[in-house]
Amino acid sequence: MKNYLLLLVALFFACLHPLTAQTEAPVRIGVDGLTHDHIHSLLRGYGKRTDVVIVGIAEANRALAERLAARYGFDIAIVYDDLETMLNETRPQGVVAFNSIYEHLHTVEVCAPRGIPVMVEKPLAVNSEHAAKMAGLARRYNTPVLTNYETSWYPSNHAARRTVAASPGIGAIRKVVICDGHKGPREIGCSEEFLAWLTDPILNGGGAVVDFGCYGANLMTWLMENELPQSVTAVLSTLKPDVYPEVDDQATIILTYPHCQAIVQGSWNWPVDRKDMEIYGAKGYVKAPDANSLLYRPTREKPEVALRPDPLPENEREPFAYFAALIKGIIEIKPADLASLENNLVVVEILDAARRSAQENRTIFLSE
Repeated sequence: MKNYLLLLVALFFACLHPLTAQTEAPVRIGVDGLTHDHIHSLLRGYGKRTDVVIVGIAEANRALAERLAARYGFDIAIVYDDLETMLNETRPQGVVAFNSIYEHLHTVEVCAPRGIPVMVEKPLAVNSEHAAKMAGLARRYNTPVLTNYETSWYPSNHAARRTVAASPGIGAIRKVVICDGHKGPREIGCSEEFLAWLTDPILNGGGAVVDFGCYGANLMTWLMENELPQSVTAVLSTLKPDVYPEVDDQATIILTYPHCQAIVQGSWNWPVDRKDMEIYGAKGYVKAPDANSLLYRPTREKPEVALRPDPLPENEREPFAYFAALIKGIIEIKPADLASLENNLVVVEILDAARRSAQENRTIFLSE
């Protein structure tokens, strides 16, 4: 009788939570490409994560796949020469792309008609033509297409945005300065497979202007709730032509809006690594010098104070947990989110205008 009662209790709670097992099961993800060095952030957790499990990898470079398999312990049998075969054989619930920016379009062309959500590494696309095709596929097949930036998961950036929106906050935004970059991809030891397309003007779309200019464009578009800037002015330079002969390694982009400006600085020439943002309002300012620090001065009369931002919610602390939560239906991506398609279509338009501005030596008005 006791066992019977225990069984009834177990069945009762199972009925209350019929989706618990499904919700807790790891999301099956596929990987398209291994040539982007950001792949290490995913492979470091191979066999240890409970939210996602890699079921297949599409990578034609067998030597690269074998080297990473030996390093991280995944079975080389899950590696396929092309994306279509990998999808057919492994049936992933989502795909993360670690290939060249130019190849992002192909990833979406293959996945979207199958209803498979995609998350690409920043930026969304190599140009607005590719971005428009990707957006068309995402909307036609009602399939999420996300873009991952490291800075999307910085508690400091989210705290800075909340500070701007707070009442009282720092007042209306007047100027934003965003700096991103490092000494250069070759100087910091990026892999040859990564460098082969990262320094290619076709496969990457440019140098530092794309690699690091996209961060500032993404954050500013987020702060402006996807508003398109009125104009874009850019200066691109190659200060190390012996290292990066075909692309820029220094980019400065000025974005103008009706009531504020943004200066986006992306560089492969910083003496130190940088991913920081400063927001100046009509009354005060807030600065995010790194992922976990905040400097706040609400008015001229009050001193600057250092704050420690609260951690982000568990599903929003890093990209793969976020992607898994989206696929499971735990969270919903909104148009104003950093990873959203809407935000990143604006980002690509800004980058297109920046390259054109530098080429034509003039300000580009986006109304054109």
